[in-house]
Formats: sequence, C-alpha cells, structure tokens
Amino acid sequence: MSDSLPTPVKSALVLFSGGQDSATCLAWSLERYARVETVGFDYGQRHVVEMQARLAVRDGMAAVLPQWAERLGPDHVVDLTGYGHIAASALTSNRAIEMDARGLPTTFVPGRNLVFLTCAAALADRRGLDALVGGMCETDYSGYPDCRRDTIDAMAKALSLGLDKPVVIETPLMTLSKADTWVLTERIGGAPLVDLIVEASHTCYRGDRTHRHPWGYGCGDCPACELRAAGHAEWAAA
Repeated sequence: MSDSLPTPVKSALVLFSGGQDSATCLAWSLERYARVETVGFDYGQRHVVEMQARLAVRDGMAAVLPQWAERLGPDHVVDLTGYGHIAASALTSNRAIEMDARGLPTTFVPGRNLVFLTCAAALADRRGLDALVGGMCETDYSGYPDCRRDTIDAMAKALSLGLDKPVVIETPLMTLSKADTWVLTERIGGAPLVDLIVEASHTCYRGDRTHRHPWGYGCGDCPACELRAAGHAEWAAA
C-alpha cells in the first residue's frame, strides 16, 4: 500500500479513458487530493468497450481503495464526436494500424490531447477544481507528439493565459516506463488495485475483450497491447 501523505487540501479533474494509464492516474489522484472528479471523451471511438471500461474501473476503484472512496466525485462525459469525424484515425474509422507518410502511427488522432485538455480546463474552471491530471507519458514513446513534456508544458501556459489564472497539469507517468507504472500501481493499492487494472481497464486498439492475458484483455498484437504486455512482463520478473 502507499505511504502516508499529508492531508490533501486541493482538488483534481482526471482525464479518464478507462485504460491502464488513466486508471493509475485516478488512484494517484485519490491518494493526493481531497476531491477528485473524472472526465471522459466520446470522440467517436470505434470500440464502445472503452467507454464501458471507464465505469467498471471507477466502480472498482472505490472498492479497492475504500480509505479514499469518499474523495471520488462525479464523472463527466464530453461529446466530441464532431471532432472525431474531422480528426479521423484508425481509432475512429476502419483503417489499418500502420505508420503513415509522416512516420506517425495511424492510431494518432491529430491534436487529441490538446482538445481534451482544453475541454477539461473549461470543465475544471466551472467545477472549481484545482488541477488537471493526465496519463501522458514520453518514456515509452508511442509516437504521439501530443504526449511529450514540451507539449503539455506549452498547453499549461496557453490555458493559463487564456483563462487568466494558473492552470496546473499533472502528469505523474510522464517519466515512467510501463513497468514503472505497474510498480506505482502496486505501491498505491497493492494487489487489489493491480488486479482491478488487469481485469477492468482497457487498452487494446482493436477493442478485444475476449482474449485474457496475464496483463489483461486484448488482441495481444496491436501496439498498445505489445507495450502493456512488455511492461507487465518486466514488472512481474523484477
């Protein structure tokens, strides 16, 4: 379990997809903040299982971290289907998962994190929440330029200027490998949290919930599954 921390006095809005990274960020936030809300984005994902996983992880989080259950506040879902149509990718349309002419994976949704952070900042402003928390990570680089530290720092500056107040964007996984993320998960919530993330979170680009692996459900051969599998194997072998 996690070490004791000072009593938190601030609040956070977690950008919450229901995947491994955002689930870990939700647990991290519950450990630190007195009030935590979540926001998900429907941008026309091909696989509805992603939106279903969000609810399963949220419900399970209160059960495996009962000491912080009362900190978990409302969930919000933002309809961004219009944006998803103009930023079509292999995640929103029937396209092969491969590298494009720019050297970016076809799973890249142009500007996705920029749009998500803008919407989240507006929601946090209206909800009176102090920080945004996202699972962006540049250590296990997925080829997504909007996950880089420089991008997130630039967004925090732009949003702070645009809202005329400091906008804090926390990215606790930014410098962690996928194996390190499992270490963090275990430290925060022990085996119950690890088991919840294995069983309930969803990462697979193909939306596969039929094949069960030691690291969770997925096709096993898309880039997201390969990254998650490799990290889990490294963590389990340590």
